[in-house]
Amino acid sequence: MTITPLPRQGSTLLGRDKTGRRLRVSSHPDAGRVVLSIWQDDICRATLRLAEEDVPELVKMLSSSLIQPSAKESDVG
Repeated sequence: MTITPLPRQGSTLLGRDKTGRRLRVSSHPDAGRVVLSIWQDDICRATLRLAEEDVPELVKMLSSSLIQPSAKESDVG
């Protein structure tokens, strides 16, 4: 797949693991979807179409991944 222009509501985020890797987030309110796609240079490698109601859960998952466990939680024994 070749690059198409971003919809009016969308953006990209550069990956840090590989040159040319991007996460593209595009909003499609008319379809009630948010599309996440992974690009390598000008080739789309994968997409995930989320329903609008799934976006808060994604944001929650991303936010919780930044929270460091407390010393008590990280103790193994």
